[in-house]
Amino acid sequence: MTTDTATDAGTGNANEPQYVDGTADLDALVAENDVVLADFYADWCGPCQMIEPIVERLAAETDAAVAKVDVDANQQLAAAYGVRGVPTLVLFADGEQVEEIVGMQGEEQLRSLIERYTE
Repeated sequence: MTTDTATDAGTGNANEPQYVDGTADLDALVAENDVVLADFYADWCGPCQMIEPIVERLAAETDAAVAKVDVDANQQLAAAYGVRGVPTLVLFADGEQVEEIVGMQGEEQLRSLIERYTE
């Protein structure tokens, strides 16, 4: 049985980033959740590695679902969202892209951005 509430501690969806493989995966995650933070990253990217623990904390501590998109494995998906540099964070609310942030960001900035759409 799955649950839609992000407050249930046992739901994998709410507590840890979901690795997305392709447009259909991301579309499904966006459709299933009110707010989704998509982290477009690359394994070789230093700033991506620095932001990863922040993204993981946001997945655990906010009402947003978090998607991780490897741009090397998902070049078409990255291109569809105009991702030219990594890390790029795309925020979806109610099924629509509402924000795009390129580069390293602080945890508080990202948390307040998410809270703007989850409260």
